[in-house]
Amino acid sequence: MKSMTGYGYMCQSNDNFFLEVEVKSYNNRYLEIQHNISYLLSSFESLIDKKVSKVASRGKVEVFCRLKVLENNMDLNVDKEAVRKYSDAFKDIEDIAGYPIKLSATDFLSIEGIVTSTSERNPELYRESLEACLDGALKMFEEAKLREGEGTRKDLERLGLAFQECNDRIAEKISSIEDYFKNLLMTKYNELLDSSKVDQDRLLQEVGTLLVKYSINEEQNRLKTHLKEYFRLLSSNEPVGKRLDFLCQEMNREVNTTASKSQLAEINLETVKMKDHLENIREQIRNIE
Repeated sequence: MKSMTGYGYMCQSNDNFFLEVEVKSYNNRYLEIQHNISYLLSSFESLIDKKVSKVASRGKVEVFCRLKVLENNMDLNVDKEAVRKYSDAFKDIEDIAGYPIKLSATDFLSIEGIVTSTSERNPELYRESLEACLDGALKMFEEAKLREGEGTRKDLERLGLAFQECNDRIAEKISSIEDYFKNLLMTKYNELLDSSKVDQDRLLQEVGTLLVKYSINEEQNRLKTHLKEYFRLLSSNEPVGKRLDFLCQEMNREVNTTASKSQLAEINLETVKMKDHLENIREQIRNIE
């Protein structure tokens, strides 16, 4: 089980550049990857996304790739032909004006195209270092997600067991439901008739009708099935957050039905506890993949 939150960092440097990769994630319903990448590395976005998706299936993942070039590979090029033509043009201006014109280097540098600069901008020079840093950061990132996920799994297991204990206590009280309705009807009959004249068959028929209406056996069976699946998912190594959330919705529906049918205060108290456990479970599930 993995948490949706994690952090990883790795850097690498040499005489030419310093590169660092940072990965952090937050809770999100789907996988969303956001990039904050140096423009020299922007061509590697698809590579980064592919690697991130191998260690994260849900969550908002922020990837920072910072590159600082330490060695300046810039070259300056002078357009010699353009300089000659501009020099000839200035001489013509002198002849026409009739007085000398003093020229400086600034005059030539201000002319667009006289001096141009070129620098090394090949992203492939950084591919190997980027992949090494990214792999290292993602390894740390995944380990953090697994550590936090294991803690969440233990909490979910504890809450699931507490929920199961409540459900087991309800199962123990199911047999008393029949006695409850039988005593209830007997009391009503006694209020109207002499107990010796009570029609036992009619009484049992009424009890049976009420038991069908208020029976929680089906809800109990479904809850037991849901709990079995719940603990199976907790032991799975696959992303189970969405499935657990759906399962909790089904369990909550069965608990609500049990509470609406129950006429016993003891059962109603247990359903209140179960709903509280489910709310805590769903809070924890929001943190896992």
